[in-house]
Amino acid sequence: MATSKKRILSGMRPTGKLHLGNFVGALENWVELQGEYDNFHLVADYHVLTTDSEHSDAILPNTLEMVRDWLAAGIDPAKSPMFRQSQIKEHAELHLLFSMLITKNRLERNPAVKEQVRDLGIEDLMTYGHLGYPVLQAADILLYKGNLVPVGEDQLPHVEITREIARKFNRHFGDVFPEPDGKVTKFARMPGPDGRRMSKSLGNTIFMSDTEEDTAKKVMSAITDPQKVRKNDPGRPEVCNVFTYHTKFNVAEVDEIATTCRSGELGCVACKKNCAAKMNAFMAPIRERRLQFGKDEDVLNILVDGEKRGRLVAQQTMSEVREAMKLG
Repeated sequence: MATSKKRILSGMRPTGKLHLGNFVGALENWVELQGEYDNFHLVADYHVLTTDSEHSDAILPNTLEMVRDWLAAGIDPAKSPMFRQSQIKEHAELHLLFSMLITKNRLERNPAVKEQVRDLGIEDLMTYGHLGYPVLQAADILLYKGNLVPVGEDQLPHVEITREIARKFNRHFGDVFPEPDGKVTKFARMPGPDGRRMSKSLGNTIFMSDTEEDTAKKVMSAITDPQKVRKNDPGRPEVCNVFTYHTKFNVAEVDEIATTCRSGELGCVACKKNCAAKMNAFMAPIRERRLQFGKDEDVLNILVDGEKRGRLVAQQTMSEVREAMKLG
């Protein structure tokens, strides 16, 4: 598949509906880069099995909800094929070959996996597949010869492992793979209303598909500067979750909000109401687009088409890999 553009491969684990942390940390980036790059977007359904293999029956419905959010955000399936990892078997084949090129010690030093294992409390239950998660991710990226990988900052160590594997393969077998770069947005980590990183596992999410009422309720519950107890108290915007939302969803008023918060002129209740209104205005067209993809059949058809297109690229890459490795 010849192309004059550089290529992006990025994906997400299908865990259902996406929240604003997913949107600003990765998805928004994907949409913005569609015209500049050839985009390939992966539903990482094999990756889900590394931490939740017992509930594989939830993968498909969660996939459809997630892809619906991709489409709502503005991913254009005509420009950017979207496909399920499990439906393109070359992912598993390249993963197996790459697993021969990296040591156990290197994988155990990966801070991203360490953090995930700690957060999930599964230190004594880590599987072989979970430890090798970054190797499968490297296969995902390099199977499509991705040049750029839009990720949250917590995934940058995985991109570095991908670069290491590409270098080692090229050194041993010939120049087949590029060394991709990671691209992190300014809002790589969006806080939840409780101040912690927004995460489903922490139960502090504002979903892209939330109603206006739900969004407003969550913003109104958000923790603000603990030193600003009353309206006239001087505030510190830099420690306030709601101000972080303003910097993304209400850019035009950010300077004024910072000034009036510090002076005590702006109270937290009024600030939150304004923030919720601006967030809902921002999300309105996204919610409207989501309704256009309400039928599961329509979303599934988009995936099947993307899988046909992605498979052609994957098969070509694996042909080059087998030839380089003299595997027949």
